[in-house]
Amino acid sequence: MSHPASTRVQEFIGDPFADESVVSQEKLEEIFTDIQSDLRFDYELNGCLNCGICTATCPAAHYYDFSPREIVQLLWTENLDGIYDAMQEKIWACAQCYTCAARCPFGNSPGGLIMIMRETAIKHGMESAKNVLRPFSRVMLKLISTGNQLSPDMINPEHFADWGPNISKVDAPLKLLRKAIPMPTLNTTETAWEVNLKTSVELYTIWEETGVLDQLETIDENLFDVILDIMDEKREDWDEWKDEQEDED
Repeated sequence: MSHPASTRVQEFIGDPFADESVVSQEKLEEIFTDIQSDLRFDYELNGCLNCGICTATCPAAHYYDFSPREIVQLLWTENLDGIYDAMQEKIWACAQCYTCAARCPFGNSPGGLIMIMRETAIKHGMESAKNVLRPFSRVMLKLISTGNQLSPDMINPEHFADWGPNISKVDAPLKLLRKAIPMPTLNTTETAWEVNLKTSVELYTIWEETGVLDQLETIDENLFDVILDIMDEKREDWDEWKDEQEDED
């Protein structure tokens, strides 16, 4: 579905009591263009009856200042200031359960639109994206460096303090329990499973080609530098291994 040639931009955009926008009009238009140009946008936004079913069935809307209907309305009317404002906090309240998409009589997917907005916030290095993703830096490092999202040794009070008071009770004999798992884990607690060198290099290549690493650099430059060092080391190891195989042949 393509959008009509005529625009739905409101005559006035933003807070009527503010002297000017928080950011320039050019920047607002750039952000919205990135959202609208996403291939998923036309499939996720078809219109809005303003019925409120999405908000009424949204779990996050019951606990946070968040409304899927508001997100759809902002995008449908191309309220650039409102979109930018929502990207500072509200879009991060969505649980991505997609109940809204299942219930919308117009076939909209507010959850899908929010995913696009989140990715755009990361692309533009918004502070909201940095704040939300900062606690996951250790998980990202583990994933990119080992191919594992989590590992047993990460489940401890120091690394996941936000899990609440019960995390302090975690004091299990992890190494002993790992030996009881009936699969080749090499009895390690540093990773959930072993990922071979070739797979690691292939994962790095995918993350490079798809722009994941570029996005990571905008959010956490220090983590990005660490990942580059790990990538270079593993690629050198992979090249050395291939050279050894050629010599044996």
